Amino acid sequence: MAGIVVLAFLAAGLGLYGTARLWGNLGETSCAATVPVLERLRPLARGEVAAFEVSREPVAAPAVTFQAPDGTRQDLASLRGRTVLLNLWATWCEPCKREMPALDRLQAELGGPRFEVAAVNIDTRNVERPKAWLAGAGVKNLTYYTDHEAKIFQALRGAGLAEGMPTTILIDPAGCRLGRMSGPAEWASPDALALLKAALGT
Repeated sequence: MAGIVVLAFLAAGLGLYGTARLWGNLGETSCAATVPVLERLRPLARGEVAAFEVSREPVAAPAVTFQAPDGTRQDLASLRGRTVLLNLWATWCEPCKREMPALDRLQAELGGPRFEVAAVNIDTRNVERPKAWLAGAGVKNLTYYTDHEAKIFQALRGAGLAEGMPTTILIDPAGCRLGRMSGPAEWASPDALALLKAALGT
């Protein structure tokens, strides 16, 4: 009897494992269309965006959430249908602040129904400071997304996608990760625009 129970347990485990693999395969299949985009991006990770790491294979972006300007929680799925440059920044991070004007200019140039810079502030203290800093720096084109518990950074670090600040991830309209950047970049430079326009297919 004990042997039968063990076999049944193993069979159930294999069934769950197979289901998990199936879910993973479905996720990979849903991102299969990104393969040509990844190949198009690889030679463009150069110059000002040479540190941009194009994803090795098609994979879904992590399911992370953050707070919208009206205080509601939203996730990346709410931005489906457009290419998203997800950027984590904080006022205590000097490299983050240095790249914010460029991200603002990038949003002004490419932002619209097909593209958005989603810059998420993760200050956990003095939560009014980031908004005041943006105003003082003349940053006005970015939607003010926040996560004052910094859970989004922890989630990305747990997925191996965040090592420090700033952290930036490029995501396609289907929610698939195209690549990531650790550290700052001149996001309004010709190099960055060439990379992002290639992601947009323009």
